[in-house]
Amino acid sequence: MSDQAKLEVKVLDGVSRLREADWDALVGEGSPFLEHVFLATLEDAGSVGEGTGWVPCPVTVWRGGKLVGAAPAYMKGHSYGEFVYDWQWAAFAKRSGIPYYPKLIVGAPFTPVTGERLLVAPGEDASVRAALLAGLRSLGQQAGGLHVLFPTAGESEWLESRGGMLRLQWQYHWENQGFRTFEDFLATLPTKRRTAIRKERKSVTGLRIVASENPDPALGPWMWRLYRDTHLRHTGAEGYLDERFFELLFQRWGHRLHTVLAYDGTSDGARPIAGTLNVRKGARLYGRHWGALPGAGQAEVPFLHFEVAIYAAVDWCIANGVSVFEPGHGGEHKRARGFTPRLTSSIHWLTDPRLVAALRDFCQREAAAVRSAIDPG
Repeated sequence: MSDQAKLEVKVLDGVSRLREADWDALVGEGSPFLEHVFLATLEDAGSVGEGTGWVPCPVTVWRGGKLVGAAPAYMKGHSYGEFVYDWQWAAFAKRSGIPYYPKLIVGAPFTPVTGERLLVAPGEDASVRAALLAGLRSLGQQAGGLHVLFPTAGESEWLESRGGMLRLQWQYHWENQGFRTFEDFLATLPTKRRTAIRKERKSVTGLRIVASENPDPALGPWMWRLYRDTHLRHTGAEGYLDERFFELLFQRWGHRLHTVLAYDGTSDGARPIAGTLNVRKGARLYGRHWGALPGAGQAEVPFLHFEVAIYAAVDWCIANGVSVFEPGHGGEHKRARGFTPRLTSSIHWLTDPRLVAALRDFCQREAAAVRSAIDPG
C-alpha cells in the first residue's frame, strides 16, 4: 500500500465530476461542509466557478482507478469569503511589486469551520496525504501561493512541520456540560450575566420562535431573502450566495439543515421575519447565516438576533443532546454569553521568498497575541 508509484494525482474542474459516494467515503464523519452535496451545490448554483473569483480545482489521488484522497481546492482571484483576512498581505505584496493573486486555497467556500482538508480513504497510508500535499504545492507554485484554511489542529501541525507558515485566529464555541435545561447553562454564568440574559429573552415578545431540523424546502427562498436583505443593509451588496443556492440546498441537503425562525405572530399563517440557517452533523451544530427583513433587525427589535442566533439554538442543543454549537466567526459578545474561545488556524506557502521573509515573523507575533487574548492568565 505504500508504493508511491501506484498513486496518480489528478486536478479536476469540480467536485461535481466525482460520484457523491466516492467523495463522501473520504469525508466520513468529518465536517459536513466538505460533503459532496454542499460543494457540488455551490458549483451547480454558480456560487463558485468562472466569473466568481472561486474556480474549483479539486486535487485528487487515485490508486488503481479508485479515489483514495482528495482536497477541495479553489484558484482565487481575491480574498472574499475566506474569513482569514489576508487583505493586508495582498496590499503589501502589491506595494512591493510582488504578484499575490491568483492564489490557491484549500477549504470550504464561505465557511469558517474547522475540518480535515486533506481527505484520505480509510485504510490508506501516509503516502496518500503526502501525494495530496505534493499536488497542492505544485499547483500553488503556479500561482502566488497555497493557503490551507481552517484545518484541524493535528493537520495544521503536520502541514507546519512540512514548511507551511502557521497563522492563528479564534472563534467562540458553546460546549454542553451535560446541561438538562437552559437554566442549568445559565447557572454556570455570573449572576449579573444570568440576569441580563433572562431580561434579553423576555424582551422578545409577540413573535413565535421555532427551531427545527429538516425544514420544508419551501423555506429556501425565504432564507435567501433574509440573508440577502441583511447583507444589503450592512454591506450594500447581496452576499455571496443567491436564491438558486438556497433553493438547491434546501431540496438536496434537508437532512443536514436546521433553522431557527422568528414569525410575526402566533398563527399558522404568520410569515418568518428573521432567522438563522444552521447545519447539524452528529453532536455538533454549526451556525451559518442570520437574516432579518427590514423592520426586524437588532435595532428595531432589541435582542432578536441574540434570541434567534444564540439562545434558541442553545436551548435546542440542550434538548437534543448536541455537544458543541459553533455559531460562526467573530463576535466578542459571545464570550459574555457563555461561549468559550477556541483556536483556529490556517497554513500558508507563499511563492515569493520576499513575502515569506516579511510575513513569517508577523505570523509568529500575531500568534503570540492571539494566545494571550484568549488566555490572558
